[in-house]
Amino acid sequence: MIVIKIISVIGTRPQFIKYAIISKELRKNNQEILVHTGQHYNYEMSKLFFNQLQIPKPDYNLGVGSGLYGAQIGRMLVELDKIFLKEKPDAVLLYGDTNSTLAGAMASRRFKILIGHIEAGLRSFDRTMPEEINRVITDHISNFLFAPTKTAVNNLKNEGITKKVFLVGDVMCDILRQNMKIAEKSHILKNLNIQPKKYFLTTIHRISNTENVLNLSNILKALSSIDKKIVFPLHPRTERFIKKYDLSKKIGKNVCMIKPVGYFDFVWLEKNAKKILTDSGGIQKEAYLLNVPCITLRENTEWIETIKDGWNILVGAHKEKIVDAIENFKPSGKQSAHFGNGSAAKKIVNILDKYTVI
Repeated sequence: MIVIKIISVIGTRPQFIKYAIISKELRKNNQEILVHTGQHYNYEMSKLFFNQLQIPKPDYNLGVGSGLYGAQIGRMLVELDKIFLKEKPDAVLLYGDTNSTLAGAMASRRFKILIGHIEAGLRSFDRTMPEEINRVITDHISNFLFAPTKTAVNNLKNEGITKKVFLVGDVMCDILRQNMKIAEKSHILKNLNIQPKKYFLTTIHRISNTENVLNLSNILKALSSIDKKIVFPLHPRTERFIKKYDLSKKIGKNVCMIKPVGYFDFVWLEKNAKKILTDSGGIQKEAYLLNVPCITLRENTEWIETIKDGWNILVGAHKEKIVDAIENFKPSGKQSAHFGNGSAAKKIVNILDKYTVI
């Protein structure tokens, strides 16, 4: 068997989760080098996830931290250029739609290295989102496009991308299936003194909701205006802008703000929530897979299947819509196996093994 050398580039919480399941498969027969850009850099958002998901220690940690879009990507490109020149990989594996993804794609293309993109073909059709720009560019310069759903395959086809497109399912479906028994051992509900299905779970992190004072204020007012328990793990960016805009006084006593939690605790919070309110793409999908109604604090979504099946509703940052959804939204349809059967990681690695050896 010919061993291939692959560099994986990750930098954020959702990427840590997806990467964990891929790496276990990849390292069975191949050489992998892990690059952590440091895009998420505090303990709860990075090291805790590495420990819990048994992610190997990064071979390179760029430590780029936060910053403006162009500056952050620029710092990543400088360091990735050095690594790619030194390591000369057969392929680079990228995840999702973050700045780390785009930087990895651009650096790989510069050195004519094969690019594999996991979660290819997702589209919100909102070009004001940095994530949309990142995913479109990455898809158009990738060599292997690992699509999680039929919708993603069709999106790529509509943009003229048909070669080396593989419908593999979603790796987050894999990891949920494999780790639910561990999540069931979580003590997070006891620690927070909450009962299953007696609370709502909220996450906010997108720039459109955090750096926009009106949007953030409207969301916090909505959450605080209802007589229901809200558990709210605070993303570092969200916490920073709540302080910057002096919005703490708008937050009601029913809102329990906590530090970010580890993967297993968070899955258990999701599983036992009455409903989930989020602007995260991945959490919309996790809610669907866990049979929990989702209220999405955005005007659009790349996970359109969750909307079509009636398990997700778009409310933006409108106070009245948010409150109405909390009170009245209920799933209106049946779920389907849009995201695969839990074998996405194996399919991806098998494809890489087959096509990267020339």
